[in-house]
Amino acid sequence: MNYHTPVLLTESIEGLAISSQGTYVDATYGGGGHSRAILDNLESGHLFAFDQDLESKSNLLEDSRITFINHNFAYIKNFMKFHEIDSVDGILADLGVSSHHLDSPNRGFAFRFDAELDMRMNTRSKKTARTIVNTYSLEELTKLFKENGEIKNAYSLSQRICEVRQQKEIRTTGELKEIGLHFCKAHTQNKYLSQIFQALRLEVNNEIEYLKRFLRAGADLLKPKGRFVIITYHSLEDRIVKNFFRSGNIDGVISKDFYGNVETPFTLITKKIIIPNAQEIEVNNRARSAKLRIAEKN
Repeated sequence: MNYHTPVLLTESIEGLAISSQGTYVDATYGGGGHSRAILDNLESGHLFAFDQDLESKSNLLEDSRITFINHNFAYIKNFMKFHEIDSVDGILADLGVSSHHLDSPNRGFAFRFDAELDMRMNTRSKKTARTIVNTYSLEELTKLFKENGEIKNAYSLSQRICEVRQQKEIRTTGELKEIGLHFCKAHTQNKYLSQIFQALRLEVNNEIEYLKRFLRAGADLLKPKGRFVIITYHSLEDRIVKNFFRSGNIDGVISKDFYGNVETPFTLITKKIIIPNAQEIEVNNRARSAKLRIAEKN
């Protein structure tokens, strides 16, 4: 089984504008596809690769030019300081869940398998989807599904979950799927269930907060003319990245100088998002929602 097919590989590597002697970060190592391509463009340069999933270590490339860090990318600045790196030439991140996670029946990421409600990318973490579904209040669940999943009938769904768990703990993806199917039409089942599972996955792994921390830390680390290359898969992530690249802050608030010129730490390399072409989507259907944005530090 392929661990993960790298999405927008050519476009993201070109976007990094790699210097063969440069220092780069692959913030989401996964199966090592993007890292391998970065190394192909390095000579005396070095690559630091992050991944919090212990299983990703099994894909580690045997190359003296790569340092693997088994930790969340939100702590990129701390680990670079540990390795005595003050600045880097480029940072790449392929956000979201990997094909490996979706294809692993026992990890609880996919609703097509009946498994324990887990969804942890870092299996050392204690919080699971089962914990959230069975302990969050009605208000907390409603907010979670509305904000993380952009589910319109979040209150009704949350109310039903609370009713079911009073009778019996909700333990598996199959049990959660059965609840969700009552709140969508047949032709929207896959989309609706994906929204439910996405909302929980984001909460389990604290993905939105970690993304914000990562962006701030990465901006501090980049050298002038250094590139930020980020692939997102849903509107929440993409909105945060878009705002940050445009303004230099998470809220997207544009600052202007005395003369009305926009003050931002970045120059946008991609005025419009880059998306996979039809050929890539045909080969890898999971690439269909990918959006690539590239910014260069001023």
